[in-house]
Amino acid sequence: MDDSVDRHIARWRGKAPFDERVEAIVTRMQFLVRHLSRGKDAALAMVGLQDFEFETLHRLASRGEGGGATPSELAAELKLSPAGMTGRLDTLEKAGLVRRVRSEEDRRRVDVELTDEGRATWLKAMGVRGEAEDDMVGVLTRADQEVLAALLKRMLLQVEEPGSPSAPQA
Repeated sequence: MDDSVDRHIARWRGKAPFDERVEAIVTRMQFLVRHLSRGKDAALAMVGLQDFEFETLHRLASRGEGGGATPSELAAELKLSPAGMTGRLDTLEKAGLVRRVRSEEDRRRVDVELTDEGRATWLKAMGVRGEAEDDMVGVLTRADQEVLAALLKRMLLQVEEPGSPSAPQA
């Protein structure tokens, strides 16, 4: 059975110089990433979050129950300016999803924490996203999933290798 990538390759066969096997792999990965992105957008819409809000909650949730971060730590992780981070935190705080608290160790320091509502909203978004991801990957057997994970890891290590022609430039 042909998929959209098979039809794409057939349309371009003989018209452009490419290795059909490489084109099939890369294009399918691109289509799957696009599918995941649309699924993430739908999950966030279901819980009333925008992507930037989710990403901030996600960073805070990664610190565990009761874990917090300074606004500057979050800004660095999210690659935002301090002013951009302040605006984002203001929005999330007004929505009741995060709170700013004075540090116990240093009263000059402000930490940002998830509220119970923020954690519940993040968990709901993660659940919806997880269902879509499980559905997509679930067509593969456990053994196939292990093989695919290992192959993708090898590819990622190649592009992340410093000095590799395909490594991201700093």
